[in-house]
Amino acid sequence: MAASFHFERSIPFSPENSAETLRAIPTLPGVFALHGPRSEDEPYLTRAADLRRRITRILAPPDSQSKRLNLRTRVARIDYTVTGSEFESALTLYHATVSIFSQTEARRRLRLHTPFFLRFTAGDAFPRVYSTNRLSRRALAHTYGPFPSRAAADRYCDAVLDLFKLRRCTEDLAPYPEHPGCVYQEMNKCLAPCNQACTPAGAAAYAAEAAAVEAFFATHGESLLAQLTAEREQASTGLDFERAAQLHAQFLRVKSAAALADPLVQPIPNLRAVILQKAVAEPRNPDPVILSEARSAESKDLRFAGPDTEAEPSAAIFLIEAGSLVGPARLASAGQTDSATASDPAVPPTPNPEERVTELLADLAARAKPHPKSAPDLATLSDHLSLLRRWYYRPEKQRVGEVFFPREGATDKPSWPIRRILNAAARISLGDTKPTAEAQHQPPQSPIEPVH
Repeated sequence: MAASFHFERSIPFSPENSAETLRAIPTLPGVFALHGPRSEDEPYLTRAADLRRRITRILAPPDSQSKRLNLRTRVARIDYTVTGSEFESALTLYHATVSIFSQTEARRRLRLHTPFFLRFTAGDAFPRVYSTNRLSRRALAHTYGPFPSRAAADRYCDAVLDLFKLRRCTEDLAPYPEHPGCVYQEMNKCLAPCNQACTPAGAAAYAAEAAAVEAFFATHGESLLAQLTAEREQASTGLDFERAAQLHAQFLRVKSAAALADPLVQPIPNLRAVILQKAVAEPRNPDPVILSEARSAESKDLRFAGPDTEAEPSAAIFLIEAGSLVGPARLASAGQTDSATASDPAVPPTPNPEERVTELLADLAARAKPHPKSAPDLATLSDHLSLLRRWYYRPEKQRVGEVFFPREGATDKPSWPIRRILNAAARISLGDTKPTAEAQHQPPQSPIEPVH
């Protein structure tokens, strides 16, 4: 995606016509690059909350007593793309940096670091779980995340392992009966495959325990919660209230452990979400010249309206598909109709809002998977997850936009909450942003006992 990036507008610059050139730049947020007269000159690339003001400060006639950066005599071309939100600006700046410089330079300039995950070593004879910030193609299906930090990943890992008796040692096990074991075996917190797996019964018990842990991670604890709920109901029906009370206490401990992982923590291939942001305003009655320029630039959005043009409110949809970010796609606010459709009966009617959202998400999903059989680019995937982690785990008051996850049980063909997405798009279009509630990252309040 980043390799095919191009700016939406490119205008020549010269000090003699600087006033007219700078007036043509919109007073909107975006990403811009200032190019020198020679192709080998390194461009000045950054983002700005107000493109015209930021570029004017750099290219206006210099003040003799000012030490501010001024490139007026060294710039021959201005490239820029208007964006609708800080999230879109960050993603656009990343793609532009990769295209102009390199992926390594983009990672350095934007200070991107691979988030931490939990990896379940399903391919081992005796699986274990550990935190890591390295991605592997073979282990993506058993890599869960991203987490906001290594501490958060370790906290969730420890809380889950306290519910089971999976090994915590890091050695490559070669079980033999005389193996001394470790302290976790002494505390009855490990099935001790180092010496117990020498028998078929011990090996089968550890395999069952490993499968239960994997199911816990894959379902955010629902697999264990459902089991405890069924056992609790059975105990209540049999009038064994003491057993029911114990199971209920254990149910609360499991729920507390599961709450340490946000909904964003998923197996990487199943990590899907919809992010809504404010979109670039589109004019209601665009000038024919502006419309022609926008279409000639192969732009689907009319992002270059004059300052006096009335703007059409809309929202921007971004899709997270298998951890990769794609978008934006513009979604007009509810109740808007296409003027050509209304005036020309021969034009097919515009799809209803639900169909429109479904089509946009399908298009974004197709863009995210141009080659279904090709291996994922781990470097780009890592950078996208880093950008996603940086936005998602912000405090509630600082995170602008809304995020939606597929409904429960949706894997191959996700089922999206279309109505909720439309309502959120209407709120964002009208300027009434309502960020999602901040996730609580608190450790369990009570000690967690193994479940057996």
